[in-house]
Amino acid sequence: MDFEKLQAVKVEKRDGVATVMLNRPEKRNAMSPQLHFEMVDVLKELAEDDETQVLVLTGAGDSWCAGQDIKLFFRELDDKPKERHLARLANHEWRWTLLSAFPKPTIAMVNGYCFGGAFVQLFACDFAIAADDAQFGLSEVNWGILPGGLVGKVIVDGLSYRDAVWYAMTGEPFDGRKAAEIKLISKSVPADKLHETTMELAQSLCRKNPQTLRTIKESLRLVRGMSVDQAADYLLAKEREMRFMDPESGRAKAMKQFLDDKTYRPGIGEYQRDEA
Repeated sequence: MDFEKLQAVKVEKRDGVATVMLNRPEKRNAMSPQLHFEMVDVLKELAEDDETQVLVLTGAGDSWCAGQDIKLFFRELDDKPKERHLARLANHEWRWTLLSAFPKPTIAMVNGYCFGGAFVQLFACDFAIAADDAQFGLSEVNWGILPGGLVGKVIVDGLSYRDAVWYAMTGEPFDGRKAAEIKLISKSVPADKLHETTMELAQSLCRKNPQTLRTIKESLRLVRGMSVDQAADYLLAKEREMRFMDPESGRAKAMKQFLDDKTYRPGIGEYQRDEA
């Protein structure tokens, strides 16, 4: 795929990390139909890209994403049912189907405004790090609409019910520190440390066994909706699958480092993924 031809999205790859940037800064990266279509193609490409070990999702300019583009996604497609249908499919496909099941770790690097529909891809990412002064909000109530398009679902699953109701019904904005406090994001850091902190996490993940990371993220997302007995059976099956599917034999390598070589101890030293 020729990433240089993209208009609403930018992709940069370096040291195992693919940084995907929503690129409509003049609209605070509000999501247009074109952006949805491009993101579907980008995520499908990077999912099978051998150079990509971790994906970072961010935004150009002073915003992460201001939600849907009200004009392009709603008003201009109201009398175009076919185009509206295709845009809706792409919108859901990349923001949830592809991103939540992306086979590699994903990090939302929230550099500014994150409003409305942007909460879907925020929750779809495995990790979320925001600038202290990033601005979050569920402003749908002020437009006379409800937090739809999965927003209402992800906020009640990912936040406490009281927090979900408060911010959905008041439309009250809040900053990165508050977002970290209510566990909307993983952590909040000063704006000038955002990129550094995100890349440190990304490189740490690059040093871990890819198949193990993939199995962990798949398992944790699915067991939340299972009974204890179902989860126990599922996790046992996933453990066996992981060992069978891992081309690096990470389990055997880690046990050798721990039991035989004495080079790794939890909290002391680090597992060496690239050890011969």
